[in-house]
Amino acid sequence: MTTMRLTTSQALILFLKNQYVQRDDVKQKFFAGCIGIFGHGNVAGIGQALQQNPDFRYYQARNEQAMVHLAAAFSKMKNRLQTFACTTSIGPGATNMVTGAATATVNRLPVLLLPGDIFARRNVAPVLQQLEWDTSQDISVNDAFKPVSRYWDRINRPDQILTSMYEAMRVLTSPADAGAVTIAMPQDVQTEAYDYPEEFFYPRTWQIARSRPDQQLLATACQWIKDSKQPMIIAGGGVIYSGAVDALKQFIETTGIPVTETMAGKGSIPYDHPLALGAMGVTGTPGANILAREADLIIGIGTRYTDFTSASKTAFQNPNVRFININVTEFDAFKHSALPLVGDAKVTLQEMSKLLIDFKTSSDYQQRAQNYNHEWDAEVNRIYHLGHRPLLSQGEVIGAVNEFSQPEDVVVCAAGSLPGDLHKLWRTRDPKGFHLEYGYSCMGYEVAGGLGVKMAAPEREVYVMVGDASWLMMSQEIISSIQEGYKLIVLLLNNHGYASIGGLSASVGSAGFGTRYQFRNKDNGTLSGDYLPIDFAANARSLGAHVIEANTITDLQIALLDAKSQKNSTVIVIETDREQRVSGYESWWDVAIAEVSKDPQVKSARQKYEKMIARERYYFKKD
Repeated sequence: MTTMRLTTSQALILFLKNQYVQRDDVKQKFFAGCIGIFGHGNVAGIGQALQQNPDFRYYQARNEQAMVHLAAAFSKMKNRLQTFACTTSIGPGATNMVTGAATATVNRLPVLLLPGDIFARRNVAPVLQQLEWDTSQDISVNDAFKPVSRYWDRINRPDQILTSMYEAMRVLTSPADAGAVTIAMPQDVQTEAYDYPEEFFYPRTWQIARSRPDQQLLATACQWIKDSKQPMIIAGGGVIYSGAVDALKQFIETTGIPVTETMAGKGSIPYDHPLALGAMGVTGTPGANILAREADLIIGIGTRYTDFTSASKTAFQNPNVRFININVTEFDAFKHSALPLVGDAKVTLQEMSKLLIDFKTSSDYQQRAQNYNHEWDAEVNRIYHLGHRPLLSQGEVIGAVNEFSQPEDVVVCAAGSLPGDLHKLWRTRDPKGFHLEYGYSCMGYEVAGGLGVKMAAPEREVYVMVGDASWLMMSQEIISSIQEGYKLIVLLLNNHGYASIGGLSASVGSAGFGTRYQFRNKDNGTLSGDYLPIDFAANARSLGAHVIEANTITDLQIALLDAKSQKNSTVIVIETDREQRVSGYESWWDVAIAEVSKDPQVKSARQKYEKMIARERYYFKKD
């Protein structure tokens, strides 16, 4: 057996360079490179190996959490068929990635994390940044990654990567099990040499299978559809990840079943298709929520039914409602006591279309869906052109960007009230044109995520929509976009604090407590003074961005033209009215309210809450 004497880090990078994935007839490298920040825990190991392998491109990040967001967004844009490795030093550099790991895992997005770790040999312990534990010497801060990783390992000997990395790749390339994979790398082991078998570095292609559901269950599902009068589809992210948008279009045009979309599934069907009901659930449209409430059959495709989708289990009120779930993940396929079709969305829909060639919903039902589509489009148009003064509304800003952008352009967002408004209002024209991180709704994802999207699709314009609070949490990767020449157009909406939670606080009787960026009032000691004079334009300019300030719709339209002509990343700063909100439509979200309070507003909110919580349901299967 021929061997190659390499350090653990050198062997690891050489292995990663030779990993490929193939789905259908398309084959590509799985890793686009490595993003990292170096410290004593990885500079002499993985850092040296990356320097030795310039064809495995290294990207410099500014924040460890942000680098994972970048990698996850890149992977999402690539339909999970390509990703990055992320490396940090030990200690705070490593644990800064934990939130990013959680974001990736919650959203089922593959990212490889390579945090440095304490010494495997213990004679020098405790080393710098080591967490000491008096009941074990085999623990470090990297154990914090275990609950937010789909696979976790610590490499205490150079030969251990021979088995560990194959398990890591199995998880990273699995449509069902994808998420963050953490391989903790003790800093001494990174630099130790070993005689690795040459075969370990042979190119390896991981086939992304299109699994098919059980045929008997498939036949039963089709019979359920034939027996239904008001079936409805909930399209989740799995539709887009599997490349099933054309199959979905064919399926609904064969059957006449209307479609609603989750945050991750938005773009599964063009907004103007007559059977498109738009957003589903808490941030949904009236038509989607009304038909969901009445539906006798829900067909969930690639969705995990978060509380926003199910309106905290109040969305589906038909006493005889049944569920069919198409999902590559068995765990999700069984939710709501559904008939589980465990399989790939694309091939499952194609097979179902053949079996339902003679089925069609009533013309009245289809017409009703089309009427809801037209009514909602008129409402969107009203909100887009509201003419709100003196400050613009958030809906008007969304409208200006949507009407200016091209179908293939991408809008990116993650947290605050923007995701809900975008879910309702954005007119999607391309399956990859709407990029929302709402599985974890992580503040600070936006700019880093936007960069990941742009790196995955440099031919598209990327519009990052971010509130002032998220911008202040994490905007540093605008520097990385400038360094690498990936232009972003950032819409920075200044609403003076945490506007989304401010609205939620008011709805639960707490009057927006602690959600505005205000000075402390010297008379009563509360945060109720003047707004803080934060100069967001100067802040963005200091990071190297081209900056434009806009106050009116005309200003914004001119700014968008200017930004599109720029080669550099541009930040458009615009103040919006935090109190001018887009309404909720025919839905409700369970946010628990204090059962006992002296405040009459809280008492009133609690009474309404108790009425709504009574509508929450369990969904038990009816054979």
